[in-house]
Amino acid sequence: MSQLAQIQGIPKKVIEYLTQTFLKSGKLGYTKLAFASLLAFWGLNFLARQHGLLSKKSVKGSHIFITGAGSGLGKQMAILFARLGAKVSLTDINLQSVEAVESLIKAEGLQSKAIYCDVANVQSVKDAAKVARETFGDVEILINNAGIVSGKKLLETSEKMIEKTLQVNTISHAYTVREFLPAMLQNNKGHIVTIASAAGTVGVCGLADYCASKFGAFGFDESLRMELKQLKSNVRTTCICPYYINTGMFDGVQSKYEFLLPILKESYVSKRIVNAVLQNERVVVLPALTNAIFLSRAIFPVWLFDHLCNFLGINQTMDHFVGRTNPSQTAV
Repeated sequence: MSQLAQIQGIPKKVIEYLTQTFLKSGKLGYTKLAFASLLAFWGLNFLARQHGLLSKKSVKGSHIFITGAGSGLGKQMAILFARLGAKVSLTDINLQSVEAVESLIKAEGLQSKAIYCDVANVQSVKDAAKVARETFGDVEILINNAGIVSGKKLLETSEKMIEKTLQVNTISHAYTVREFLPAMLQNNKGHIVTIASAAGTVGVCGLADYCASKFGAFGFDESLRMELKQLKSNVRTTCICPYYINTGMFDGVQSKYEFLLPILKESYVSKRIVNAVLQNERVVVLPALTNAIFLSRAIFPVWLFDHLCNFLGINQTMDHFVGRTNPSQTAV
């Protein structure tokens, strides 16, 4: 147990203390002891993951390709990864924005390359990938971060915007993965990161097209992970499902119970994602309570689950949505 605890980053002394306490009490049967130990182990592992305390891999010298890197999470992740020694290809439909990020990174003496990329256009993805490979070699970590949101109810959203949302938030993932996965498989290493959303696990009023796209991104990651397992590949996947973040993309949204479902800070989420990649985590849902909401969808009857969402104010969060003044393919 202690050896496993060390591997998972859980303090050895804590595990030993819990085990010895249960054994000395003599009040618990073996079944209860096993269950209590497993629960304690899971809880400590959960806390260790949340605070980035597990053992981490190095990304020094690795080539990381980030979409939607001109602002929000993409920008913050690019800076954090560059500071860890990675070579970062910064892509966005707004070339000026990623050039500004490139300047910030290079000012610290770090490596990055600003590249124009419209992720909804397969040829643009191919062109960006070619430039990235010519600059830093094969991509070892792909972060599908670009995303857009209309923020309108279904009948108020144009057909063009619905199609664009699905193209940017979902279909583009297939374009980028198909571009970089072959080399990852050949080298038998790599990491594909999907920035999905908590709205990819639970439907939200006023986000029909966005939820559809993020459910798609979540499902894409699930299927990709299974395919890689079947291939017995060392290529990793990580899916990130955060609640609303204060990147500007969801300006105006309000949370009924901030202490339960807070609007997440961009700096916290970006650091949490970086740690999730370094720790090879498979799925990360933020904040912690959204895990319980996701679980309750499977356990509760639909009518009860709907009442729970209304009670938590989830279906009213978009009532005062404003969003960005000049939206582009940026971080969720």
